[in-house]
Amino acid sequence: MFFNFVFASNISIIKVEGMHCPLCTTAVKKAIKQLEGVEKVSAILNTKEVTVIYEEKVKLEDILTAIKTTSYEGVEISSQKQ
Repeated sequence: MFFNFVFASNISIIKVEGMHCPLCTTAVKKAIKQLEGVEKVSAILNTKEVTVIYEEKVKLEDILTAIKTTSYEGVEISSQKQ
């Protein structure tokens, strides 16, 4: 049975200033993906935006803390429930 479809998902777009190369985006994505309940992470270097799709059990604060572990600061600019 597919239990992942039982949980509602959130989608947040987070501005991460300071990312300047592909290694930066890779580090940020890797840190966020380590959180249990994160379904998908994508990063766009040109706009310095990271899109995160995650389960209800994940808190935005946890995602922002994961970003801080990479020496960057994240600020949510958009959020919606899926």
